[in-house]
Amino acid sequence: MKPIKVGLIGLGTVGQGVIKVLRENAEEITRRVGRPVIVTHASARDLSRERGVDLSGVQLTTDSMSIARDADVDVVAELIGGHSPAAELILAAIARGKSVVTANKALIAQDGNRIFDAARKAGVAVAFEAAVAGGIPIIKAIREGLAGNRIEGVAGIINGTCNYILTQMTEKGEDFGEALAAAQKLGYAEADPTFDIEGVDAAHKLTILASIAFGIPLSFEAVATEGITRVTSQDIANARQLGYRIKLLGIAKRSEGGVELRVQPTFIPEDKLLAKVDGVLNSVLVKGNAVGQVGFYGRGAGSEATASSVVADIVDIARALSGESRYTVPALAFQPDAVKPLPLVPAAETESANYLSLRVADEPGVLSKLTAILAAHDISVEAIVQREPHGGEDARVALITSVVSEQRLATAMAEMQTLPFVREGIARFRVEKFD
Repeated sequence: MKPIKVGLIGLGTVGQGVIKVLRENAEEITRRVGRPVIVTHASARDLSRERGVDLSGVQLTTDSMSIARDADVDVVAELIGGHSPAAELILAAIARGKSVVTANKALIAQDGNRIFDAARKAGVAVAFEAAVAGGIPIIKAIREGLAGNRIEGVAGIINGTCNYILTQMTEKGEDFGEALAAAQKLGYAEADPTFDIEGVDAAHKLTILASIAFGIPLSFEAVATEGITRVTSQDIANARQLGYRIKLLGIAKRSEGGVELRVQPTFIPEDKLLAKVDGVLNSVLVKGNAVGQVGFYGRGAGSEATASSVVADIVDIARALSGESRYTVPALAFQPDAVKPLPLVPAAETESANYLSLRVADEPGVLSKLTAILAAHDISVEAIVQREPHGGEDARVALITSVVSEQRLATAMAEMQTLPFVREGIARFRVEKFD
């Protein structure tokens, strides 16, 4: 049979990785598909740039739209990222009856509903395994492997840059600025790291995970998002003394009241799986009503790791084109007419344990007055650390509360802030115990 022809839009690290993986594993892929899968066309803005992969046999162009519209290819792989022109290129390919593979989490999270609708009407597929957690096949796991479950929750470390920074702060005692600079020097963080450190990248990925887990439309704007810029060396030290680690988590929960979607720095007990995932690695936990909790761990980024997921999607589509199967798994896991919004749990009603850190005057009765306010709001203290002042500095108190609603904690914190010995700005982060 004739080979399945792939057109790559983008020859960056992932695009080069796709060519490398398809060539190195050509025999295995041919056995799986029933015929060869080869890259025949590729586009890049600068064709003169030196690349670490042999491009012989590949027709190169600077005109990406020509691949989407006119090239003699069966599958288009969009690997340039961003919204525009990626959206226009994908929609053009769909209009020409070409199935598309993409690693573009921002585009899928923000415009995926429109793109999937266009693909459905055209009778083609849009696959996006590489959009979340790099080489970890979490999309297929939730959408297909756990299809017999009612998914109750998803939680994960889904941004390697932030995980590296927090690991450096924990293991080497670096402050945030030092750890960020190290990440940039190693290429883990961009020159402008805003999307990573402010939690936006993780929110894009959580949007996708929540949609396929719960059968809800992609709703990026519904994710409560906070990055790691408020995490201090003092918080890291307090976490260690209390028996916790701080990780940036994406968390999606479903309850009778609706869904809760949030990305934020979170305290995790040090003996839990997610607390032990360091460096640029990713990990995702999924809780199903039949299977219980299952975990996935691996490389969340990188040329060949991400290419592994891109190629897996290409193989799925190639199988369908070869007539051995039909690509029938809905993009968002549920049948299109069954993808419906669920109410968002109001922020004030969400519940969790919490870490509080206060700077206080060094005087008698501080702890008793703080705990009295918490007790008055039916909030108990599960652990506490007090650091004595040095050289005239204020004392510091850090504590872990029981599980409490956001509204009740906010009221108690407001009262604590009125105490004359409490300095401005009570630091607060959520605690997840994954019992």
